[in-house]
Amino acid sequence: MNNVQILINNNGKLQEPCIEEGITWETERKCAPGKLTFSVLNDSTLDFTEGNHVRMAVDGKNVFYGFVFTKRRDKDGIIKVTAYDQLRYLKNKHTMAYIGLTASQLIKMLASQFQMRVGEIEDTEYVIPQMIEDGQTLFDIIYDALDLTLDNKKKRYVLYDDFGKLTLKNIENMKLDLLIDATSAEDFDYTSSIDQNTYNRVKLVYDNKDTGKREVFVSPQDPEEFTASENIKKWGVLQYCEKIDENAINPQAKADALLGLYNKKTRSLSISNAFGDIRVRAGSHIAVQLDLGDIRVNNYMLVERAKHVFTNNQHIMNLSLRGRDIFE
Repeated sequence: MNNVQILINNNGKLQEPCIEEGITWETERKCAPGKLTFSVLNDSTLDFTEGNHVRMAVDGKNVFYGFVFTKRRDKDGIIKVTAYDQLRYLKNKHTMAYIGLTASQLIKMLASQFQMRVGEIEDTEYVIPQMIEDGQTLFDIIYDALDLTLDNKKKRYVLYDDFGKLTLKNIENMKLDLLIDATSAEDFDYTSSIDQNTYNRVKLVYDNKDTGKREVFVSPQDPEEFTASENIKKWGVLQYCEKIDENAINPQAKADALLGLYNKKTRSLSISNAFGDIRVRAGSHIAVQLDLGDIRVNNYMLVERAKHVFTNNQHIMNLSLRGRDIFE
């Protein structure tokens, strides 16, 4: 196996178990913790339990820090271990209300309340006027705030665990000097679509309690621009409609921003058995150079999911990639 080291800490007792063939490390960009799975040979010296700390290093570089959540045993004395990083605790449910916080401030506040370690949290800038969250997971609460930030600032952020510390970064700051092309990927699966998350007209409404009337904001605003829209001519009218809070700041700007985000095809690309690189995780941007049939990609793409597999003398990764502006 590659130079992979796994250590388990059971209340100060540090153990390096005998690892069976095959280790997987998986990350997803949104609402999922990092996951490490491996199998160990049970012997008289091995002593660990659920909740123990687990760390993995590859070639001396720290990759994963998390906690044992599941142990599965078989008759041959093999224990299959599933460990998650700190984001697993964002599945906790919570009820709260807040006023005038950025998503960054919200994350720091929740981390303090739930005793989570925090690393670099970039300033998301957009101040959310007010929000009520009732019986939602911490993931949902945080990503509601990040989605509002995206709608209003057109900036997308990634929340992940960086070896035991909650970290938030703008995806533009997660580009890697790594190229995926026909020689570094064994196979790929490519999809282009206007079926999901593609809209060429946006309509936002709210009920004005003072006037008793319903206020409507559309984008494009100009009827001539609407009629002349090339994407409406090609695809027909694909309308996004949302009822917003009456206290929303500048609804028309929000409608225009949403149109800018959604008035494009969505395209997805899955890469199989690429040469492994431990820097690649969900949220990373990697360079892709491939002929996909209807388009040649020669640009950066966003990693939605990453699965690293370590076997005897081999490290490969399977990646789900996403492009929108990146493809256009």
